Amino acid sequence: MSENVVCTGTVTTVKKVWEKRIETLNEDLKREKEFRQKYALTYSPLTLPSSLLKLNQLQEWQLHRTGLLKIPEFIGRFQNLIVLDLSRNSISEIPRVIGLLTRLQELILSYNKIKTVPKELSHCASLEKLELAVNREICDLPEELSNLLKLTHLDLSMNHFTAIPPAVLNMPALEWLDLGSNRLEQLPDAIERMQNLHTLWLQRNEITCLPETISNMKNLGTLVLCNNKLQDIPVCMEEMTNLRYVNFRDNPLKLEVTLPPNESLAEEEQELFGLQFMHTYIQESRTADNQVNCSTTLPISINSDG
Repeated sequence: MSENVVCTGTVTTVKKVWEKRIETLNEDLKREKEFRQKYALTYSPLTLPSSLLKLNQLQEWQLHRTGLLKIPEFIGRFQNLIVLDLSRNSISEIPRVIGLLTRLQELILSYNKIKTVPKELSHCASLEKLELAVNREICDLPEELSNLLKLTHLDLSMNHFTAIPPAVLNMPALEWLDLGSNRLEQLPDAIERMQNLHTLWLQRNEITCLPETISNMKNLGTLVLCNNKLQDIPVCMEEMTNLRYVNFRDNPLKLEVTLPPNESLAEEEQELFGLQFMHTYIQESRTADNQVNCSTTLPISINSDG
């Protein structure tokens, strides 16, 4: 009996989540573009009045699509904030006083124009969810953010990262990470430090190879690597027994692998570049290597002098 058992329900669910994420992202970008074009001539950017200080007992702020340019300095006086969602605005920086929000659990600043993240954010000791997607220009994080001991969810997709920041590698509780649509060229050996990570999105980067240490990520269940520059799949990945969903679609892999028909799966449940593909690829890669080793034995030359 094969040891590579695939939970088809899980694969189908994750596949649908992946397809829904792509669909939603494309729709959001389209709406965002239409919104900006429609109001480009008539819309006046919003600044927040200091009279809001009267509401300093608020636990949740949600302010979207207002053209907000700046998070006011008095935000630090909202000590009871648990959720701060200022996504889809025009915010260019995060004020250092953000670190005063020690009860904050969710900070959503996606779809803005932020370029840097202050080290003071590390003082938000209760933070569990941080989303900085689609800011385009963020390329690094301060190392102090590794002190966010409760952070489990981090979205850095559609920015300008060329490497996974050390701060991310050292976040002890991180379970869900999206670094899709950046400029990553390789993954560090230290990626194995993220032992609690169960979901890793790396789609649409420029990754050329995977480190052997990725097989030490024992809790990783979902790994999305489509639209990269991978030429091979490391053999060690067959040791990742908790892996339930992978996607290698649209990579220039050196071997062409054709999967046998699987009668136990409905056609829509078969993932052509998923888990079964990965294991088949590794088997064929091993076979190809053995054939190369057999054909490269040195010929024996006989000296017939005299």
